[in-house]
Amino acid sequence: MRDPSPLACRRPPCVLSIAGSDSGGGAGIQADLKAFAACHVHGMTAVTAITAQNTVGVSNVHGVPGDVIVAQVRAVLRDIGVDAVKIGMLGTVATIDAVASSLDLLEPQTPVVLDPVMVSESGAQLLEPSARGALIERLIGRVTVVTPNLPEARALLSLDPAAMESECPVDELARGIHALGPAAVVITGGHRERLSDVFYDGSQLVEIAGERYPDGAAHGSGCTHSSALAARLAWGDSPLEAARVAKRLASDAVRDGLAGVGAGPGPVDVLGIDPPGSLGVRGP
Repeated sequence: MRDPSPLACRRPPCVLSIAGSDSGGGAGIQADLKAFAACHVHGMTAVTAITAQNTVGVSNVHGVPGDVIVAQVRAVLRDIGVDAVKIGMLGTVATIDAVASSLDLLEPQTPVVLDPVMVSESGAQLLEPSARGALIERLIGRVTVVTPNLPEARALLSLDPAAMESECPVDELARGIHALGPAAVVITGGHRERLSDVFYDGSQLVEIAGERYPDGAAHGSGCTHSSALAARLAWGDSPLEAARVAKRLASDAVRDGLAGVGAGPGPVDVLGIDPPGSLGVRGP
């Protein structure tokens, strides 16, 4: 038998997305796998829900049974191993329970990033109201970084999601969510006037600046951000270093977003797709 080459033997970091599927390819595990590829890690998935979705909206959601979610995680652990985890759409208490059980299977120091997906960009409810308490009680205290956007941060603290930022300063939100138990919090800036992300780990509060791209496309930007953050943790970055890289990568993906795909908000482009015939063509 031919000896395998050193290159063939090399194992990249392997990162698991536990999230819902987006049939339109813009968000969910589809966005996660693209972000993993952009960060040069091997991506794996445990699907929590199947959505009938496009750029206009979500028309149907089918939850995956809890035992099947756990079985997906166990399968990749037994053969491949998991160096970091990104958690996305959960939807129900039963799914949250299954994911909490899945985390019990991991090595204790495995980095976990939780993107608390509550509402899709089109406005569809993706987390049952009764599941918010389970999310806080069973998951948030176990993760390395939680990455809510501004409305999600307010909802996690039972505040008015539509409140003005002056009524509920983002630094207070970050401290309040950190008190729920995660090692670090990143409140993403897409819904803020200043656009900057806010990082807090109990000792340092850091604003990570960003630029707004009104002509870009942002569908899947939150998934891309949290997946890139998990990938960088798998490479050994600190949470703050990973948050800085994730901010830049997600921002660039919005800037390069595919605004011409679909009738609604187009998907981000984290891989730099060039149309055939352009410089740097990657098509056939």
